[in-house]
Amino acid sequence: MDTWHILTATAGTYLLAGFIKGVIGLGLPTVAVGLLGLMMSPAHAAAILVVPSLVTNVWQGFAGGKIAGLLRRLAPLLIGICIGTLIGAVWLPPGSSQGGVWLGVLLVLYAALCLVNIHFVVPPRHETWVGVMAGIVNGVLAVATGVFVIPGVPYIQALKLERDRMVQALGLSFTVSTIALALALAHAGEMAPTLLWPSLVALIAAIIGMVVGQLVRGLVKAATFRVFFFAGLLLLGAHLALRGLL
Repeated sequence: MDTWHILTATAGTYLLAGFIKGVIGLGLPTVAVGLLGLMMSPAHAAAILVVPSLVTNVWQGFAGGKIAGLLRRLAPLLIGICIGTLIGAVWLPPGSSQGGVWLGVLLVLYAALCLVNIHFVVPPRHETWVGVMAGIVNGVLAVATGVFVIPGVPYIQALKLERDRMVQALGLSFTVSTIALALALAHAGEMAPTLLWPSLVALIAAIIGMVVGQLVRGLVKAATFRVFFFAGLLLLGAHLALRGLL
């Protein structure tokens, strides 16, 4: 793809991804890497993701204030994410030829879990070790696919936080994942200067989409929106996985 097509595809993808994130509090990395993964490697798509993901997640994570207690509760998960990303950077360098297949499988798994609406519960006494293990797996999969939602998002949902606090917790988790993934991509040589313009376009488009999504959050039924979103994500993941295998 030439530069103009990459910028156009990036702008459209991040407008959609930002909008979805604005409505339901998540979805930017999954949509962005999933759609751009149709046109480029997951590692390259993840490298473009770093700047808009970091900015929007810092915004989401710190917007509600009072994060000290939330950070203490999320500490096992966040530490695990850093450990897992380090392991992934050593064992699974970004850019693997099977990255598209793993990305597709992960999107299908994530969408299926959300569609069937399985509710996990982590008892407070087990949060430390479960959080660390979830973070490690999350970090390894993030390096392999560029998406950092499994099993981190189900784990945070299992903490049974109040809605706004859960959205804030997701933002904090994604912030740490983004920083860790950026370091892993830099280590693998994926953070090239040529990504500057695609990253800036992605950032502007994501912010615009996120603002619009937040404005319409109260105007749409969240449950209905989630069903259509995760159904589409499942189909996208299946397409990516099958395309890599066939």
